[in-house]
Amino acid sequence: MVNVGIIGCGHWGPNHIRIFSQLSGSTASMCADINDDRLELIKGLYPDIETTRDYQKILKNPNVDAVVIAAPTKMHYQLTQEALEAGKHVLCEKPLTLKTEESRHLKEIAQTQNKKLMVGHIFLFNAGIVWLKNYIDSGEIGKIHYAYATRTNLGPFRYDVNALWDLAPHDISIFNYLFARAPESVSATGHNFLETAQEDLSFSTLTYPGNVVANIHVSWLDPRKVRQITVVGDKKMVIWDDLESAGPIKIYDKHVEKTSTFYATYGEFQLLSKEGSITIPKVGFSEPLKAQAQYFIDCIENDESPGLADAQKGEDVVKTLCAIQESANQHGRRVEVQ
Repeated sequence: MVNVGIIGCGHWGPNHIRIFSQLSGSTASMCADINDDRLELIKGLYPDIETTRDYQKILKNPNVDAVVIAAPTKMHYQLTQEALEAGKHVLCEKPLTLKTEESRHLKEIAQTQNKKLMVGHIFLFNAGIVWLKNYIDSGEIGKIHYAYATRTNLGPFRYDVNALWDLAPHDISIFNYLFARAPESVSATGHNFLETAQEDLSFSTLTYPGNVVANIHVSWLDPRKVRQITVVGDKKMVIWDDLESAGPIKIYDKHVEKTSTFYATYGEFQLLSKEGSITIPKVGFSEPLKAQAQYFIDCIENDESPGLADAQKGEDVVKTLCAIQESANQHGRRVEVQ
């Protein structure tokens, strides 16, 4: 039985408490937050959990094996470092840190301490995304030309990070997973229409090895909640829509063919669009947060690396975010990813 302590009981913390209390291989034994009302609410729902305002009590408790960091993003680096140095395995919410060198430092600490450090890139445990990854790897989609993601809604508005750092980590982690690597370069723009301290809109273009281009549109200022990714291959095209009731995946049997018929101008091919049927495969449902938690517990119990969302994967996302932010600050200049 893995005893888990949760630091931060705001938006996601209570969900982690619920999940780790349900899994047969773990228990949520302690939680910490500076808000007494939140702690009182948690205690009412889970009478057996020990609550505290001082997160150090979790780190100093020898019976706590692993810690979930669900505190504000600016605290991720400090709390994760302290937890690892206290000998705890760590599951930290995304993004891992706000600086690439901080993520790299945490990775080194985890290696030195021989502890698991996993990042909460929850969509890597989404059944639709897993299905899409397997479909791409099967080769049926053909050579990928480009992909684009849309993640929008009217709020919720955050004041610790901008819309890029709040929403884009999901899609960057998904694209890195689908394409099995990090991007080489980025170009981006961001805007602050609400005139708050944080930008509420971002458009980012990521170039991956093999000349695969991916675009990410994230916004807090949009009339519709959208969670969608389109992948265009030279054989077929696929859309993942996390909010589609009929099923998250649609396969379009569409592609473009070059014929051997030449135009008057030498060397030009005639392009013909080929359109087939639309298929909605059956994708089984499972709660991504539960799958993520189970994966974390299994890695601890089996002493295996959480390779799907380990510290290196977290660092790859952070260095991409840093490059995107740098490009946006320089009005869209192309920036190489470190």
